[in-house]
Amino acid sequence: MSDKKQKAFQFVDAHRDEMVSLWEEVVSMESGPHEKQGINKVADRFKEILDKEGAASRLVEFEKAGSMLIAEIGERKAQPGVIFVGHMDTACPAGAIKERPFTIKDGIAYGPGVLDMKGGIVSAIYAIKALKAAGYDSRSLKVLLAGDEEVLHAHSNAPDIFIEEAKGYAAAFNVETGFVDNGIVVGRKGVARIMMEVKGVAAHAGNDPENGRSAILEMAHKIIAVQKLTDWDKGISFNVGVIQGGTTSTAVPDYAKIYIDVRYKNPDDLPDIIKQIEDVASKVYVEGTSATVTFMDGIKPMKTTDGVMQLFEIVKKAYEENGFGTPYAKKVGGGSDSAYTVLAGVPTVCAMGVKGGRNHSPEEYAIVDSLFERAKLMVDCVLKLDTL
Repeated sequence: MSDKKQKAFQFVDAHRDEMVSLWEEVVSMESGPHEKQGINKVADRFKEILDKEGAASRLVEFEKAGSMLIAEIGERKAQPGVIFVGHMDTACPAGAIKERPFTIKDGIAYGPGVLDMKGGIVSAIYAIKALKAAGYDSRSLKVLLAGDEEVLHAHSNAPDIFIEEAKGYAAAFNVETGFVDNGIVVGRKGVARIMMEVKGVAAHAGNDPENGRSAILEMAHKIIAVQKLTDWDKGISFNVGVIQGGTTSTAVPDYAKIYIDVRYKNPDDLPDIIKQIEDVASKVYVEGTSATVTFMDGIKPMKTTDGVMQLFEIVKKAYEENGFGTPYAKKVGGGSDSAYTVLAGVPTVCAMGVKGGRNHSPEEYAIVDSLFERAKLMVDCVLKLDTL
């Protein structure tokens, strides 16, 4: 074991209680998808910690979204730097922390956002602190934390900031939810959220039904047509997840709305996906109705590039050398901001955060020991970059 690696690992081991304490502190900060003040509070806390490590940091503020934290430790070197990526918002509703406070039982931590993804951010911060304590100065270390990932950056330009801030870096580690089966994510589908609205003609359901034009009936035809667009061979799936319409059973409804979730592998497929939905909207099943389509928001796919796979091999080597198990390259349907670091030309691996399961649910949990293991894993990956 190299001297720097040994010192960094010793630092992590010596600060286990401190890491868990910070984990509990930030999980206890309410930062659900619409809790802007809470997200900003988390951002302020992480900024405070990184500033004490000598980081040049700043917060990018948005009117309707939580702040984004950008921090860099160390001056730019001849060798390009390393990025740690994450998000500070959770998918938990307001009040979740009161119902499910941070708790550890039998080596498992529970609480809103404990896995997705406050634990991963704590691991990344302590990997940076450990590297610094060990005297590492070969590359600058950058942190990019979004405040609105769970709502697909609907009210910010965070994707553009990710791409701009990542350009020219050697590698990125996204501390998204880690998997208990040791899968390391090398590819993710993109997510597109699209709204379709139908306007019809209202009428009394008893006295004047023949003059009504049901928006719900029209939408029912369109929902079936949208679902049939799914193409498993291309890895494109369509899901109508929300439907709204009508006011009372005694009236022919003059309005209906659906939200469509689309998952896709190739960034170039998005224009055609939107056109397919627009074609469904343009076909009229109930005469006298009309439909419109609005692209709401989304996250681009994380492409599996040669650079991504080369970085995965470094992770695999570090994993096995340190007795953490044997990881495998995993591709998943959920989106993440790794898409944007890859689009910036930066090799990226995702799901490097603490391991656990049931995120986005009241049963969310994380394995406590993985908090320390993942910090050490990232330390060794950064050190191994210098041996290539």
